[in-house]
Amino acid sequence: MTDLLESLPADSLPAAAASFGDDAYLRIRRDVISCRLAPGAFVTEPALMAAYDIRKTSCRIALVRLAQEGFVRSRPRKGYQIAPITLRDVEEVFTLRVQLEPLAARLAVGRVDLGLLRELEAACRVQHPVLKLNDQIDVFMDANKAFHLAIAKASGNARLHKSLASLLDEMSRLVALGFGVQRTKPEIKHDHNALIDAFADGDGKRAELIARRHIETFQAMTLEKLYASLAQTGAAIPVPTHQEARR
Repeated sequence: MTDLLESLPADSLPAAAASFGDDAYLRIRRDVISCRLAPGAFVTEPALMAAYDIRKTSCRIALVRLAQEGFVRSRPRKGYQIAPITLRDVEEVFTLRVQLEPLAARLAVGRVDLGLLRELEAACRVQHPVLKLNDQIDVFMDANKAFHLAIAKASGNARLHKSLASLLDEMSRLVALGFGVQRTKPEIKHDHNALIDAFADGDGKRAELIARRHIETFQAMTLEKLYASLAQTGAAIPVPTHQEARR
């Protein structure tokens, strides 16, 4: 059945099934990114159907899409595994961000909506004391992602925007795992405002430098929390074997 669903184009599915499948996909994906479905954990279709109150078709549509994105992996006779977080994942996400985001910042000079950026930056700082900490982290990461993607969109390069959107989702998993266990929210200090000032001045070189510094600072902070969380929980980030790395 899964192979059949994978072979069907999206517009060949009944509208209602596709709609329910989209909803299931978004809900499960959200919990994968926020680590409510823990990296490396095994799940089954019946368990997901019960937890999300969805039907089998919707569950399978969601799992196919998540597998295509690399968030879940099919494991024969076991169900599905939520993609683990490896040392290579951490390295690759930040290596790409530190290359792509400064480029996006430079290209966005003179094109980005400064008013929108100020609104999105303010949203990153709004306190939500009534929410649980994990929900507070989710809200912050959503606002932070919107800020960075607004810059990427203003770059005028659709592939750059798409690549950064995917990287920021992967980043959210690292933040959720690291900061969530340590019971603290990420801090962005003044980099966003400094970046907005560089855009306002039309200074592409300064915008590029600030964007790079911001990513490097956030990388160090995230790794610190991530390793502290692993030490606290007694877990380990799996390092892929040579054969796994080639898959």
